Amino acid sequence: MKKPILLLLLLVLTSSIALAQKAPSRGADTTLFGDNNQPTRSDYLAGFEKVFQTMNKVPLVTSSFTQLQDIQSHLKDADSVLIILKDRFASNDRSLNIRNLQMYQSLLEELDNTMNEFGKTLSSYDQKMDDVKKEIRDLRKDTLMHGLFRDTVLRATFMPQLQTLRTKFRRADSLVKANTAILNDLKAKVSTDAIMIEELGYQTAEALKTAGVRAFTKERLYLWEPATAKGRRPPPGGFKKSVNAEQQLASYYFRNTRSKRSMLWVIGIAFFAWLNYNFRSLKKLNKLSAIKEFDFKYVKALPWLMTFVLVLNLAPLFDHNAPAIYIETTQFFLMILLTPVFYKILPRQIFMGWGLFILLFLFLPIIRVLGLPMRLMRYATLVHDIVAIVIGILFIQIRSFRKEFRLMWWVAILYTFLNALAVLMNMFGRVTLSQIFSATAVYALAQAASLSIFVQLVIEAFLLQIQGSRIRKRYPEHFDVADIRKSLFRFISVLAVLIWAIVFSTNLNIYDAFSTGLKALFQASIVIGNSSFTIGGVVLFLGIIWVANFLQKYIAYFFGDIGDDAAFDDKGQRSRLLITRLILLVLAFLLAISASGLPVDKITVILGALGVGIGLGLQSIVNNFVSGIILIFDRPLRIGDTVEIGSKRGRVKEIGIRSSTLLTEDGAEVILPNGDVLSKEITNWTLSNNNARINFNYKVAKLEDPEKVKRELKELVTANEQVIARREVEIIMNLVNATTLSVRIAFWCKDIMKVSVVEAEINNAIYNYFEQKGIITQ
Repeated sequence: MKKPILLLLLLVLTSSIALAQKAPSRGADTTLFGDNNQPTRSDYLAGFEKVFQTMNKVPLVTSSFTQLQDIQSHLKDADSVLIILKDRFASNDRSLNIRNLQMYQSLLEELDNTMNEFGKTLSSYDQKMDDVKKEIRDLRKDTLMHGLFRDTVLRATFMPQLQTLRTKFRRADSLVKANTAILNDLKAKVSTDAIMIEELGYQTAEALKTAGVRAFTKERLYLWEPATAKGRRPPPGGFKKSVNAEQQLASYYFRNTRSKRSMLWVIGIAFFAWLNYNFRSLKKLNKLSAIKEFDFKYVKALPWLMTFVLVLNLAPLFDHNAPAIYIETTQFFLMILLTPVFYKILPRQIFMGWGLFILLFLFLPIIRVLGLPMRLMRYATLVHDIVAIVIGILFIQIRSFRKEFRLMWWVAILYTFLNALAVLMNMFGRVTLSQIFSATAVYALAQAASLSIFVQLVIEAFLLQIQGSRIRKRYPEHFDVADIRKSLFRFISVLAVLIWAIVFSTNLNIYDAFSTGLKALFQASIVIGNSSFTIGGVVLFLGIIWVANFLQKYIAYFFGDIGDDAAFDDKGQRSRLLITRLILLVLAFLLAISASGLPVDKITVILGALGVGIGLGLQSIVNNFVSGIILIFDRPLRIGDTVEIGSKRGRVKEIGIRSSTLLTEDGAEVILPNGDVLSKEITNWTLSNNNARINFNYKVAKLEDPEKVKRELKELVTANEQVIARREVEIIMNLVNATTLSVRIAFWCKDIMKVSVVEAEINNAIYNYFEQKGIITQ
C-alpha cells in the first residue's frame, strides 16, 4: 500500500464526521430512547475502549523490537568487513593466502548464520506489525463507531474521548510509519548482505579448491626471467591500510564467531589457581625445599608466566582457522615468553640461534602486510628462506644439539627441507607453494619448541600437585618419580602431537581435506549381520574409555597416593578414591556409549576391549567394584539372605563395595570378593521370601484305610506353628509292591533358618503317629 492503514482510517473517520455535519439535526428524537435496540452510552464507551486498546497496542508492539538497534550496528560492522573482503577478491590481494582464505570462509559462514538469524528476527517483527495493521483495518467495520460520528449530539457528548483518540492515533501513526520504514530498510539490507555473503563464500570456496591445483602450476614468471610489465605499485598508505584491514577483520572475527575460545580463559584461570595454591600451601608449611629434588625448570613460584605458555599452546585446538595476524601475534608472544626460559637452560650457541629464528619469524608477516610489489616480495621471501636454510644446516651439524634435543633436531631437519622447497617453488614461479612451505616451516619449528616446553610444564605441575598433597597429608616427602614421569610424558605427548599436527596440516592446506576424509571414513556405516555401526563410533568409544582409564589410574596421584604408602594407613581416603575410580569409569562408559551411538545390546566386542583397557593392574579391583554395584542394585542377594555360593553356605552379613561377608552356621565369617560372587552359581533360599519346602519319604506296610491316614497326617503336620497352613500339605502314596507303600509328605516352613528344628519336630511326630497306629515302617 502506498499509504499507511492508519491514514486511511483517519480519512474514513473524517469523512463520516463531514457527512454527519451536513445531515439535519435530529433534535430531541424520543425514538432514540424508546427503542430498546439502540446503543447505550456504555456501548459507545465499550467501543471507544476497543479502539483505545488497539491504538495502545502499537507502542507496546514497537517497544518489543529491542534488537533493531543491535541489528543496525551489527550490519554496519558487517558492511565494513564485506567491503574489505570484496576489495581483496576484486584486486587479487596477496593477503589471500591459505590461512586467510580459511579464516574468510569461517567468517563468511558466521556472517551467513548471523544474517539468517537477523532475517528471522525481522520477519517476526514484521509479522507483529502486520497483525497490528490488521486490527486497525478491522476498526473500519465497526458500525457502532460510524453511528457515533453521524450523530452530532453523540459527538458532542463524547468529545473528550474523540480528542484522546486523535492524540493516540497520531502517536500510533507515527510509530507505525517509522518502524515500518526501519523494518523494510533492514530487511532489504539483510537480503543484500546475504547475497554478497553467498557470492564471497563461493569465491572463497573456489579459491581454496583451486589453491592446491594452482599451486603446482606456473603462477608467475621464473624468478630469473625479466618482468614483462611494470609491477604494481603499492597504493599510498598501503601498509597502514593493510594493517588496519587485518585488525578490523580480526576484531570482527573474534567478536562474532562462535568458538570455544572462552574455554581458554577458564583453563588458564584454573591452571594459575592450581599452581598458586600448591606453592602457597608449601610456603605456608615452610616446605618449599621439598620440591628442590625435582629440579623444576619451568614451574616457578610466579605461575602467571607458565599460565600464558599453557594457554597459548592450547589456542590452536580451539580455533585453527583464526586470522593470520592473530596466529602470528600469539605465536610471537609465546616465543617472547619462552626466551628468558631458554636463556637459562639452553647453551649460548643454541640460544643465539633461537634469537635469529625469532627475527626470521617476524620477517614473513612484515613483508606480507607491507604491500610490496609481487616481484619484490618474492625476492624478500627468497632471502628469508635462504637464511633459514643456512641456520638450519648449522644447527643440524651441532652434536650437542642432536644429542640433548633430539626431537628438535629432527624438526630442524624438517624446517630446512621445507625452506629448500620454498626456494625452489619461488624460483620456478610457484608462489603459492612457496608461501605454504615457508610459513609451514616457521610454524612447525616454533610450535615444536613451545610444545616441548608445554609437555614438561604439565609434568612438573602434576609432580608439584603430588608433592603438595603428600606434604599436606603428612606423607613421606621422598618418592620415586621416574615411572610417573614416563607415564605422564606418554599421555601429554599425545596431546602435544595432536596440536602440532593441526597447526602443521593447516599451514600445508591439507587439514580440511584430511579431516573431510576422516569424517567420511568414520561416518561410513559398517553392517555385520543385523548390527550396524561406524568406525568413528568405535574410535570415540575406545578413546573415551582410554582417557577414563588413564584418569582413574592416576587420580590417586593427584591426591598424593602413589602406591608406596605402606608406612601409614589411610583407609578412609583409599575407600573414597576407590569409589571415585569406580564412578569415573562408570560415567566414562555411559558417556562413551552415548557419544559413540553404539547400541548397548550390541557392544560385546567393545566390552571386551574395555576389560583390556582397564586391566593394567586394576582389573580385579574394578571387577570387584562393579560387581559390588551390581549386587547392590540388581539384588541377587541381600543382607540376611541364606545363600549358597559355590561350596560356601551361610547367611549374608554384609555387602560391601569390594567384598561380601557370609556368616556360616558354625559362626565363621567368609569374605568373598564380589567378582567371585557374581562369577559363581548363587543359590538364594530367601530371595523372594523366607519360606522353605520340606520333604519326607517313608516306606510303610500296606494300609487298610489310606485316606484316613492322609487326613490325620495333614492335621499332624499343620499343627506345627512353623508350617504355612495356607499352603496345602501334599501327601502322595504309591504302591511299591503287593505289601509295601511309599509315602511322600511335602509342606512349607515359614522360616528357613528353623528348617532343621521343624524337620526334627514333625519327623518325630510322624513316627510317633505310625507307632500309635501300628503302622509298620520299613
